Formats: sequence, C-alpha cells, structure tokens
Amino acid sequence: MSKEKVALITGASSGLGKDFTRALLKEGIIVYVAARRLDKMNDLKDLGAIPLKMDITKEEDIKSVMETIKKEHYGIDILVNNAGFGLYGPVESISIDEARYQFEVNLFGLARVTQLAIPFMRTKQAGKIINISSMAGKVYDSLSSWYNSSKHALEGWSDCLRAELQQFGVDVI
Repeated sequence: MSKEKVALITGASSGLGKDFTRALLKEGIIVYVAARRLDKMNDLKDLGAIPLKMDITKEEDIKSVMETIKKEHYGIDILVNNAGFGLYGPVESISIDEARYQFEVNLFGLARVTQLAIPFMRTKQAGKIINISSMAGKVYDSLSSWYNSSKHALEGWSDCLRAELQQFGVDVI
C-alpha cells in the first residue's frame, strides 16, 4: 500500500472543483478529478491531475471511477464531493422529475461515491470526506425550494455521517 495520499474531486470541470484540485496538487497529493466532460479538465490534466469521466447520477460511471482508483492506488484518502447544481423557480413550475434530478446530483450521487470510499478509509483508520454544501443548506429563500431542500438534506446527512465515522478516524467536513 502506497504512503502517498490520494484524493478524488467530483464536479472538477469548473469553479471550486478546479480550485480544490490546484490546492491539493500543490500539497503533493495524487488527485483524480471527475466530471461529465473530460475536455473541461484538460487544464487540470496538464497540472498533473488524473481526469476521469463520471456522471454523478450514473451508478456505472461511479463504479468505474472507484474501480480505477482502487486498481491504481488502492483507494481514496480525501474525497471532495463537489458536484452539484442549483435548480430555481416556483415549486409549481418545476416538475417532480426535475426535483428528483436535483437530489440525485446534490445528495444521492455523492452519497454513492462516499459509500464506495468509506471501506478504504475505515481500513486505514483515517480519511477526509468534504461535502460541499451551501448557505442554502442553513437558510431559505423563495424560488429555491428544491435547491435549498437538497442542501438541507446534505447538511443533515453529513452530520449523521460524521457521527458514524468518527470512531474510525474519518473526518466529515
């Protein structure tokens, strides 16, 4: 088993995902980056990141990414669950299918990635799971019911996961 730290950052094709990648690479960490579009991560590849195609709502994509990392580096030490998006508009105008997709991306997809990362961290008795939420997870506003509720759910899920994993030396942030 390698002593090098390995990270996976989801939603790495823009914004915070790129920033997290650059910061971890500067720390000498092996960084896998995942997003739906590989071409949006070419700049990160040039910096030394390892890009993998993954749609956070597709089980086969998630499993493929996790198997690749397991095969190449045994597992993950740092998981940055950054993939997400905001769905805005009046509740009556947004279809339930759109609302479900909001939760698939902002909660259930990252939960699945986390489920597959936990065994490695538990075995090592160490690890960090960083779930990128939003102020919307703590407050509310009109026209953002589905986004806010997905982030409220992420906040609660993260708090429960933190309590569950602290005994194994895994930090949930």
